[in-house]
Amino acid sequence: MVRCPKCATEIDVDEDEVEEGEILACPECETEMEVIQIHPVKVNVISDDEDEDEEDEESEDDDELDEDEDEEEDEEEEV
Repeated sequence: MVRCPKCATEIDVDEDEVEEGEILACPECETEMEVIQIHPVKVNVISDDEDEDEEDEESEDDDELDEDEDEEEDEEEEV
């Protein structure tokens, strides 16, 4: 038995039925966890940093575009 690190739901996991590196999903919050130890069973949350990083990069790109537009407007005013 392990607890989901995000929502603390008990997940019934038998040491003999899982392997290290196996991916489990919480039935309540759908958080994905990797089994890092089997005697006793311990899990780590698989981070969603990759998705967040992609979103951050997209926002930064949008900011850069906005800055370029501002610079163009400033140049037009100077003329």
